[in-house]
Amino acid sequence: MKITIDTALCSGHARCAAAAPEVFELDDSGYALPLEGEIPAGLEEAAREGVMACPERAITLK
Repeated sequence: MKITIDTALCSGHARCAAAAPEVFELDDSGYALPLEGEIPAGLEEAAREGVMACPERAITLK
């Protein structure tokens, strides 16, 4: 499973990182950075919580 972030939709609320800090990182301006590679085993549910926390629905899991 991989995370995709639509940077045109991300508004920098950082709710994804608040919900799942072990999965989502932020840049210096507070915008979500895409996780490189696959989501580590055991963090799939945290990733889903971060996706659901995004008010713009800028994050998808594939």
